[in-house]
Amino acid sequence: MSKAAARKPSVKRPGSGHAGLRKVLHSWQLYVLLIPALVWAAVFAYYPMYGLIIAFKDYKIRVGILNSPWANPIGKYFQQFFSTSIAINAIRNTIVISLESIVFAFPIPVIFALLLNQIQNIRARKLIQTISYAPYFMSNVVVVSIITVFFSANGVINNIIMSMGGKTVYFTSLPQWFRFLYISSNIWQSMGFNAVIYIATLTGISPEYYEAARVDGANRWQLIRYIDIPMIMPTVILMLILQIGNIMNVGYEKAYLMQNGSNTVVSELISTYVYKVGLQTAQYSFATAVGLFNSVVNFIILIIANIIAKKASDISIF
Repeated sequence: MSKAAARKPSVKRPGSGHAGLRKVLHSWQLYVLLIPALVWAAVFAYYPMYGLIIAFKDYKIRVGILNSPWANPIGKYFQQFFSTSIAINAIRNTIVISLESIVFAFPIPVIFALLLNQIQNIRARKLIQTISYAPYFMSNVVVVSIITVFFSANGVINNIIMSMGGKTVYFTSLPQWFRFLYISSNIWQSMGFNAVIYIATLTGISPEYYEAARVDGANRWQLIRYIDIPMIMPTVILMLILQIGNIMNVGYEKAYLMQNGSNTVVSELISTYVYKVGLQTAQYSFATAVGLFNSVVNFIILIIANIIAKKASDISIF
């Protein structure tokens, strides 16, 4: 018998072409749960992108976006942003404070999650978690008020310094102390909340790994080094990529509240500059142009960071 005759003809199962559709219909509840998130993304994330053309127009509220005249030249507001020394200083301050936050603040939630995972008492662990989460839900106004109470000229810290024979240190006014207070308060405020994703990853590690390691005589430090850290490293890298992608985005609220005439040289960020020049004076085209610039730069940095991470560790967000 020839090979052609011996070869069995391929028979298509009845209805096999609809297997994908049946699978979708079988789990339709999951797709229904996706609808609110998709609607939110469409309404609040994608639809507002239509307003980006304001950056290229002399926007007037009365006539609307489409009827507003085009700026002359078309990049007028981008030129306006880069033409002042204050804007250049704001860009530099934003990049510096973002990089320092990555270096000093990013590792803290990882370390906190690793240490918290070593606590065997469930009640103690939950209590520490609750205490660490609480500052995240505080308003920035409250946080800055706490900073003022502790670090102002008549604050708690200066009272302690003076009682020990020292001189008053103007923490809230001297430029060299602004970044320290800003970043350290951010660490205190967001450490517990940012550690949630790492805690969840550590919780998902199979107990069999720990049991096998303990049988081989591993101590706690070795468990952290050889099990915990490798297991959460993909999550750490993904979170680091996302934070690097937001390097130009620093919220204006806390920085604006901490600003005064003495520390503006280091506290003037892109966000505070746009708030004062673009929004308080109703220069919406200018504010949109700066926001678009920030988004484009962040996107480029995100792509570069993702490529580097993929080549170095084979881990990426896309």
